[in-house]
Order: sequence, then structure tokens, then C-alpha cells
Amino acid sequence: MSKHKHFMALAAAAALVAGCAGGGGNVAGTPSAAELDALTQQIIQADFHDKGIVKVSEAFRDDETIRACNAADVAGKPLDAAATKRIEAANMQTIKWPANGKYLGDWKEGEKIAQSGRGMTWTDQAGAANGGNCYNCHQIDKKEISFGTIGPSLYNYGKLRGVKDPSSPAAQEMVKYTWGKIWNSKAYNACSNMPRAGHMGILNEKQVADIVALLLDPKSPVNQ
Repeated sequence: MSKHKHFMALAAAAALVAGCAGGGGNVAGTPSAAELDALTQQIIQADFHDKGIVKVSEAFRDDETIRACNAADVAGKPLDAAATKRIEAANMQTIKWPANGKYLGDWKEGEKIAQSGRGMTWTDQAGAANGGNCYNCHQIDKKEISFGTIGPSLYNYGKLRGVKDPSSPAAQEMVKYTWGKIWNSKAYNACSNMPRAGHMGILNEKQVADIVALLLDPKSPVNQ
């Protein structure tokens, strides 16, 4: 069997199993979740390969958070309270706070990052800065008319939260929350749709600081 036909056979089997599994309940002869996982791994190993900076191990990265949230999606119900608490706590431990202690960078650079969706493709160079693609899910600057609505509007983010001076002690909790949310959103919402930008290496510390500034700096157009 050719590689293409092998892939098509495995994919068809996976689709059939997924269809049966999604039909509501355990069907006699239906593979278990573990068997489905094994089939998925067969497909990945047979038909995907590293190219440039894109590595199969990274593209199909797996951890408890992903497994638990995917299982909840398949079951059509939210995670139970205990699992939610455990996963959020584990993700909270991954947050790296700014090494220099400065949470706010340059909001102008933050806007560039928010606008850009570039990066992490096989044609990109290792170490090249990625975009945040923030507008894909959020309204941010009111002047930008092209934005997604998967996430909430972030326009007036700091203003609505009463952050007049991000360097003040009163604002520090919100500043730290904003950094943490961008670094690893699942520390605050176990199955958040928001990418774990810092934790997954999409954005570096400087970029996170620039986006925090975009959201909280009173001079940013976000807060005008």
C-alpha cells in the first residue's frame, strides 16, 4: 500500500471511529479512547515529518491540559471542579514573570505584535520573532476595523479596570494578571481557547511586555 493510501485508510478509520464515538455512548466493538490515541499516533508517524523549524513533536505536543480539555469537548460537558483546579494550578506554575521586573514595554511595539500573524512556519528562520495574531480573536484598537470575536473586546482594557497608572501599587494586581494571562491563559481558565503564548514559546518576554503595555498604558490608543 502506498503512503498516501495508507494515510487515507487510517484517516477513514479514525473518522469512522470518531463518528461512532460521537453518536452517544459505548457501541459494541468501538475502539476505546486509548486505541483511538494509538491510531492517531500511527497516522502522525506515517504521514508527518519535520521540515525546517517545524517539528512534529512540537506540532502535536500533548499534555494533561490538552488531553483533559479535548475529552471534555468530546463528552460535551465542562471539566469537573477538581480537574479544573488541578490543571489551572499546574499551568500557573509554568508562568515566567519578567526577569527584569518590568511588566510594561512599548505599546507601539505591542500593536505591531498584535497585528502580526507571522511566524512558526517551516519557511521561517529559527529565533525569528513571531507575531501575536491578537486581532484574530479580539477587538483592541478602535481604529482597527478587522478583528475576530472569539475572544472579548479588549478596547479600553485598562481604562475599564481603573488602571490610571500601571506603576502604582493599586494597579499591580491587574498588571500581573494581564502578564500571566498572556503567558499562559490556562492558568486562569483551564480550557481557554487563548493560546499559551509565552509557555508555548510563541512570544518572548519582551513581546509579552509590549502587549501588556498596549493593553494597560494610558497613552495606548486602547485606553483613549
